[in-house]
Amino acid sequence: MAIILNIETATKNCSVSIANNGNIIAIKELNNGNYSHAEVLHSFINDILKEAKIESTQLDAIAISKGPGSYTGLRIGVSAAKGLCFALIKPLISIDTLTSLSYSISIDDGIIIPMLDARRMEVYAAIFDKNHQKIREIKAEIIDENSFSVELTKGKVYFLGDGSRKCKDIITHENAVFIDDKFPSAKEMAKLSYHKYKISDIENVAYFEPFYLKDFVVIPEKKKKPIF
Repeated sequence: MAIILNIETATKNCSVSIANNGNIIAIKELNNGNYSHAEVLHSFINDILKEAKIESTQLDAIAISKGPGSYTGLRIGVSAAKGLCFALIKPLISIDTLTSLSYSISIDDGIIIPMLDARRMEVYAAIFDKNHQKIREIKAEIIDENSFSVELTKGKVYFLGDGSRKCKDIITHENAVFIDDKFPSAKEMAKLSYHKYKISDIENVAYFEPFYLKDFVVIPEKKKKPIF
């Protein structure tokens, strides 16, 4: 038996779950359009532990969505996960955010392209086959009318995630299928984290960092001209 706490904070969806051998026994999430992770994450964890009637010491591992995604969201989630690992002396498991998102749909043919919004016309995207195997690594790319043109000529392409919204008016190929309201969730993390637990694919808690993909850049505020 493996009881794993899964934490997903890479996007605006703050999501936590507890799973036993990959099967969800409690889940709580909030996607209100804001980054409310700092306010609700720890209370969500406490709530689902109570709901599942599990003490934190009974957890076998902590799993975290490692990115890419929101710099602030990832930092909050990873800090919480590492804190729990240190306090409880439990292993840390990291889950690729786009891989987890790809598992939110099932298809019979074609490919899956989960996308996360990277602001303006840029997205973080990877490509998966119908069996959720990654066939192209994650990239940060600017979307235009030629994006994924090769893939679209070969068959159905299923776009999902908050980054796909900005593509609807630009990618108009007949093979493009846009699936709304799909976000990375601790629900899809459950089976992925259990698989990693079984093969002891764990992280070094002290040195683990989120996968930001791009460096975080702070844009300085413009100085206001003095009024005389």
